[in-house]
Amino acid sequence: MSSSLSFEPIRVYALGGLCEVGKNTYAIESANSIILLDAGVRFPEEDLIGVDYVIPDYTHLKNNRNKIKALFITHGHEDHIGGIPFLIQTVHIPIIYAPPFAVALIKRKLEENKIKENVRIVPYNSDSIIDVAGEFKVSFFHVTHSIPDSYGICVDTKEGRIVSTGDFKIDLTPIGPDIELDKLAKLGDEGVTLLLSDSTNAEIEGYTPSETNVVKSINDIFSTATGRLIVSTFSSNLSRIQQIIEAAVKFGRKVCVVGRSMEAVVEFSRQYGYMHIPDEKIVDVDHVKMVRNNELCIICTGSQGEPMAALARIANGDHKQLSIIPGDTVVFSSSAIPGNGASINRVVNKLTRSGANVLTNTVFSEIHSSGHPAKQELRLMLKLLRPKYFMPMHGEYRMLKIHGNIAISLGIPKENVFINENGDVLNMKNEFIIKDGKVPADDVYIDGNDLSGLNANVIRDRKVLNDEGLIITALNVDTKHRDLVDEPIIFSRGFMYLEDNDVLDEIKDKVKEEILLALKAPIFDEVKVKHNIEQMIKKYVYSLTERSPMIIILINKMKG
Repeated sequence: MSSSLSFEPIRVYALGGLCEVGKNTYAIESANSIILLDAGVRFPEEDLIGVDYVIPDYTHLKNNRNKIKALFITHGHEDHIGGIPFLIQTVHIPIIYAPPFAVALIKRKLEENKIKENVRIVPYNSDSIIDVAGEFKVSFFHVTHSIPDSYGICVDTKEGRIVSTGDFKIDLTPIGPDIELDKLAKLGDEGVTLLLSDSTNAEIEGYTPSETNVVKSINDIFSTATGRLIVSTFSSNLSRIQQIIEAAVKFGRKVCVVGRSMEAVVEFSRQYGYMHIPDEKIVDVDHVKMVRNNELCIICTGSQGEPMAALARIANGDHKQLSIIPGDTVVFSSSAIPGNGASINRVVNKLTRSGANVLTNTVFSEIHSSGHPAKQELRLMLKLLRPKYFMPMHGEYRMLKIHGNIAISLGIPKENVFINENGDVLNMKNEFIIKDGKVPADDVYIDGNDLSGLNANVIRDRKVLNDEGLIITALNVDTKHRDLVDEPIIFSRGFMYLEDNDVLDEIKDKVKEEILLALKAPIFDEVKVKHNIEQMIKKYVYSLTERSPMIIILINKMKG
């Protein structure tokens, strides 16, 4: 890694993935070139009403579109590939490099989204070395995660070496290939200028349990369950789905896959050889009643309590073909994502009321293991790579901060640890790094497939409508004779008070008084009168309800 005579440093920044879990999108930029590492989405929280996805602001990429040379994908989870359809419709991506399974997932995603752009997608493996524009030499190392073909990425530049771990865990008894610890140690011996590392489980001490522990717990459950087994997990956790299927086959149960995303993943994974299940062991949901209860395993979506997912619909009695039978065993083979606890508890309670035996992940039954590293794995990664500078990534602020403190405790100088936000720029020159500058990196809210996105004002209005309600006042005024044509009309949503005729009459009287006063003025100022009526209604309704609804004033001016 020799020093450079060029003036501009290498710039490293995140458009997504910092101070949040999701929409991972990282950029490495030189004077002439930009390469991207991952292009993910974040799934919306409950308060983002009507939002399907949250993606990064691609403004900086649009402003530098001629510099974009390649997109590198670490693995095929949605928080790393889900933004690709939106990205490639915003800027031209000359080539996408991805592991084989991620390549197949990306192609399917582009087909489903009817993307017409001719996108070149090239697979890589742990032996690949890719030269980008003579400025970046990119190589790869295999890591263990909850989806096949997961990699970390090493980018050598003239100004220093950057390593991104991608999502990983150090599982010494994995389901699938080992993490390439030898490659990591070699990179550390050669020297790493900047490390970007997964922070998702930075709050958890010790090691993330091995997937083999989960296999034992799953087998124990299958060996003791006397009725139907209903197992819910993430549709993206292919290794877990394969474990459940293998256990079902081992214990003589047929498998029914339920939930659109789960069905698609299983079909797709079988097609490409990443999942194996004999055809005779699969039963369609329409035919489950023909299978004895103790010979059936249902694998479904909904482990996070999502109201429209299969498990919630089964619990609510809304599923066309499936309902809970007393004696069913329902297994949540996943941990709760922060913020989903209440939704999960609602589903668990409904399942229990219906007579199901519900099992969640506890210290007594390890039926889920995370795909991300706990503190000891983070320490080991830092020890192996021994970076000069460190930027925790992929995590909420507290996770990044804890991960940064781990690095400091291992001897990395505090001033060399960067707890960044999306958009913060690190400048690397001659293997020295300073934090300087910022690029646009706001959230963009996607409703459907509309690339224009929704701004924060729209989201705020939707939240007000959901939480506080809506009042619409319609007025017909005669601007020639300066009078009301008829009585004010009041519509409301979300206000039981407005069903009270006395309250409704009071609001109408106040509106009528305000509009007649405005009509008597020398100049009828429509903007001012709307504002006055809005404030009057808002104040009156708040005095009754302590709520602040959205108020819309419609004035139809008639010249009679």
